[in-house]
Amino acid sequence: MYTLIISIACSVAVSVLLKLARRHNLQIDQAIAVNYVVAASLCLLIFRPSPASLLSPTTPWWILATLGVLLPTIFLAMAGAVRHAGIVLSDAAQRLSLFIPLIAAFVLFGEAVSTGKLAGISLALIALACLLFRQNAQTSSGETGKTISLLLAVWVGYGTIDILFKQLAKSGAAFSSSLFVAFGLAGILIFLYLLARRTVWKRRNLVAGLVLGMLNFGNIYFYIRAHQVFPQNPTLVFSAMNIGVISLGTLVGAGLFKEKLSWINVLGIVLAVAAIVALIPK
Repeated sequence: MYTLIISIACSVAVSVLLKLARRHNLQIDQAIAVNYVVAASLCLLIFRPSPASLLSPTTPWWILATLGVLLPTIFLAMAGAVRHAGIVLSDAAQRLSLFIPLIAAFVLFGEAVSTGKLAGISLALIALACLLFRQNAQTSSGETGKTISLLLAVWVGYGTIDILFKQLAKSGAAFSSSLFVAFGLAGILIFLYLLARRTVWKRRNLVAGLVLGMLNFGNIYFYIRAHQVFPQNPTLVFSAMNIGVISLGTLVGAGLFKEKLSWINVLGIVLAVAAIVALIPK
């Protein structure tokens, strides 16, 4: 069970680091760039991928290229969401993104609709609406719009990334090799972006990127290990991971950072958990 606990802790710790970025004057784009160097290096060291296997004509390189663009872009959106909306709402929006592939399966791929999945999707959409609700009169309409846009970007972005990885798996591409190449492309893209902006690198941003990369990779690695530890019960891993991140994120955000939530936001958190529970096979 420790594998799941560590994966959940790493996921929430990433949000905590993003939350602390402004307080410690960190340039989060530099940290995210270094993060991909660290994550790709750890992937190479631990998973020992064979990128050459992707040279097959059947490899969907357009998916890998799209992931290379989306990974750093949505990571930056997540950083913005944590800064403007807080850890609680950002983590919940990220976890609700798991319903995007379900919606795509029904709409795009003609998959049959089960009662449990339909209930889960319905609850997830209501939960998302509750998470996006802003009632603070002191917040300008421009700030409110930016916050909502960032949360929606996190939801749609991570859901799209999940779909792309699933399509890669269906193509027969090795997961470890695909992950390594996606990390590598993401790193190259954001480094080119920083180079074009003539970024002045600072040591504290490099250190933050080192920590961010270890946490980001740790989340992925221990989640995979959890599935290996519980091979006969993937539903346990799936539900525990998503509910655990939402619950711990709420405790850390509201408890440690005193993030203010309206009663509608709180209802959204509860409905998000209920949506995940609705997906558990009965």
